Amino acid sequence: MKPLANSQLQAVNLTRQTVLADRLEVANHGVSRRKGLLGREGLLAGQGLWIKPCEAVHTFCMRFAIDLVYLDRKNRIRKVRSGVRPWRISSCLTAHSVIELPSGTVQATQSKPGDQVEFSMLPAR
Repeated sequence: MKPLANSQLQAVNLTRQTVLADRLEVANHGVSRRKGLLGREGLLAGQGLWIKPCEAVHTFCMRFAIDLVYLDRKNRIRKVRSGVRPWRISSCLTAHSVIELPSGTVQATQSKPGDQVEFSMLPAR
């Protein structure tokens, strides 16, 4: 799914009925996938980056910790990682994509492997 101009992408954990992100960017081509969150100062609550396809990420040269939610092709959570600090590597070979979120999001939403995630377009704020 590619966001349209003047819209916001939302990611909801349907199993837990919690919002993972309501201002989700999509990185689904070379440059945006390679850059990821590099160069940013942090993520605010509700922000996130959905990288697809992706089965591994690194936090080299990042300035803040993040949570990771790995998804399969049916958007089921395969693996979660909380508080991944800079200069780390994380992977999930059964994943098709990953959502990078502010640290603490996984715990706040109680997201776990097996949960179903849904993406939807929201009107611009």
